Amino acid sequence: MKIVFAGTPAFAVPSLQMLLDSQHDVCAVYTQPDRPAGRGQKLQPSPVKELALQANIPVLQPLSLKNPDDLGQLAAFNADLIIVVAYGMILPQTVLDLPRLGCLNVHGSLLPRWRGAAPIQRALMAGDDKTGVTIMQVALKLDAGDMLHKEEYAINNQDTASNLHDKLSTLGAIGLSKVLIQLKNATLHPEKQDESLVTYAEKLSKQEAVIDWSTSAQDIGRKIRGLNAWPVAQTLYQGNVLRIWQAEVLDAHTKEPPGTVSATHKQMDVATGQGRLRILEVQLPGGKRLPIHAFLNAHSVNDLILG
Repeated sequence: MKIVFAGTPAFAVPSLQMLLDSQHDVCAVYTQPDRPAGRGQKLQPSPVKELALQANIPVLQPLSLKNPDDLGQLAAFNADLIIVVAYGMILPQTVLDLPRLGCLNVHGSLLPRWRGAAPIQRALMAGDDKTGVTIMQVALKLDAGDMLHKEEYAINNQDTASNLHDKLSTLGAIGLSKVLIQLKNATLHPEKQDESLVTYAEKLSKQEAVIDWSTSAQDIGRKIRGLNAWPVAQTLYQGNVLRIWQAEVLDAHTKEPPGTVSATHKQMDVATGQGRLRILEVQLPGGKRLPIHAFLNAHSVNDLILG
């Protein structure tokens, strides 16, 4: 099949690599315009663009696909299929109508659970016991198209949004490859989404990163895992922002005020509204991420109240 691929971040890279390694013809790659990044704020290409250029695939980066010239350029590829993976732009109906076989999307949740911008993080923060990827047909309404295939993943207590992102991006490529085989063999069975089960994964904000120690250790632990690697859960420590990268929920009761620290030279536990949280990895402004024993070597925290 002749395929146009539309994607931008690292999540989309395994799916594009799978297509490049297949017998399909990736005739063009669409990705978001280069963005400033780093201390020098130099323009940086997206991970998808970098891979496409390495493979000598034409790369297009329009600001919109509503412009007649951009639309005409896309139509000129005469693609059988458009595959969208975290492109970062909603495709207008004129684009959806172009390819002979329609448009497919790889989405990082088990739809209809968690439509929207941050499905991986929201699944962790909500305490879901499983997640996965859904390959679906693209519809004009956000993440509302018919479902074609799902790959499931059982969430464990060590999963963070960062490593779960990598696992699901790989599963997305696996699921997409299966759907392409079914599409070729005309054996797909689209399934409508149950609108009564829809939840929305709102975009993350920096304001969410602040820990409320009066909530339960379980909820705080989920927040820490869900906000790793951005924006990273944080609290106040002696007037400084202390980012908490990793923690462990303890099966222990406490009568101390929420935020109260009890520590040894190797361990740091914090009282919450319900239970205790053991802090495993932290970071102060301008400093490196430190395992808690290294942090405690330089800081006295016993009986402090965080936040």
